[in-house]
Amino acid sequence: MYLDSQTNSTGREELSDYVAHLQLHMTLQARNLVPTLTQAGNSREELLQQTQATFEKHVSRQNLN
Repeated sequence: MYLDSQTNSTGREELSDYVAHLQLHMTLQARNLVPTLTQAGNSREELLQQTQATFEKHVSRQNLN
């Protein structure tokens, strides 16, 4: 019984990792398909864009239970 639950837990973790990787890939692919309307004009806009990209990466890696 313990082995079955451990195997099931490992399978869920692997699936969760796969989904997080897939979400990140899809987000990055969407960014490549949609051109940016403007380039960052100053360091504040550049920081905002970097922060948004980092946030999206972290959200895509969250463990959904």
